[in-house]
Amino acid sequence: MSDFSFAHLTPSLILDAIESLGVRVSSGLLALNSYENRVYQFSTEEHGRLVVKFYRPQRWTHAQIIEEHTFSAELKAHELPVISPAIFDNKSLHEYEGYHFVLFPSVGGREFEVDNLDQIEWMGRLIGRIHACSAKQAFEHRLSINVEEYLQQPQKILREGDLVPHHLHIPFFTILEQVSDLATRLYAQGESGINMIRLHGDCHPGNILWRDGPSFVDFDDCRSGPAIQDLWMMLSGDQQQQQLQLMTLLEAYEEFNEFDTRELALIEPLRAMRMVHYMAWLSKRWADPAFPRAFPWFGEDKYWENQILSLKEQFSALQQPAIRLHP
Repeated sequence: MSDFSFAHLTPSLILDAIESLGVRVSSGLLALNSYENRVYQFSTEEHGRLVVKFYRPQRWTHAQIIEEHTFSAELKAHELPVISPAIFDNKSLHEYEGYHFVLFPSVGGREFEVDNLDQIEWMGRLIGRIHACSAKQAFEHRLSINVEEYLQQPQKILREGDLVPHHLHIPFFTILEQVSDLATRLYAQGESGINMIRLHGDCHPGNILWRDGPSFVDFDDCRSGPAIQDLWMMLSGDQQQQQLQLMTLLEAYEEFNEFDTRELALIEPLRAMRMVHYMAWLSKRWADPAFPRAFPWFGEDKYWENQILSLKEQFSALQQPAIRLHP
């Protein structure tokens, strides 16, 4: 597949790919909210409701995808509530017309409530259980959370692109460089001596379904990194609120796994890395027609003006002492 996009992924190809596994589709295809990949829900008479995910070409290698599937299956085997791939023809990963795809059982639920301390406590216990399992061995093929991919390469992508308005180049790239340099230095200092483990990697509320408790979905971004990466995105509100949420999370987490409090110093560098990586991700995917339709504001002056302000705020946050568990 020489094209990184989904230009040739037509509805008929999707149906043919699914039916190549002997799965007969008895409904239409409902597109689910995904931009990096293409994800559709459908019904079958024999297997009930399923979800098919087509991986974006050229993003992951075959070995990396298999390792993702193996990781989620391992967690499920330990009776952890994760959604792992369905097996057809004794395989989880399939290929059709150059596209890699996978089937999952369709699981409903509502989104995790970031301001609900009871749910936060539940999530702390769950992530503690996941990390106790994931720390037992390392990834062989999946990538790590690193400043090269999350800060240095994104800066280059944004500079070489033409989406940042020319009249905002100086203020935008000036603060971007300041944030990136400081986050790079702080992350390097903070990760020294920290145990890097297998992570979900993208543990935001949209990847947690709640139905009589939480279930994790979408291990597409699983990586090696510090445990705090799977925790900090559940924090919201002002500093006092985040401190209470963090205490609740970690007290529950430590029922199952020890947490290294030195990792608290990595929260703001990781936040900066996510901000910069996200902007570059949109820029890199802009040639995919789905992105201008989904993110029309990305090419507007107002968006980049707001990013300058957000980066300035993050630069200030990076200079503050790390959040503490106790005042």
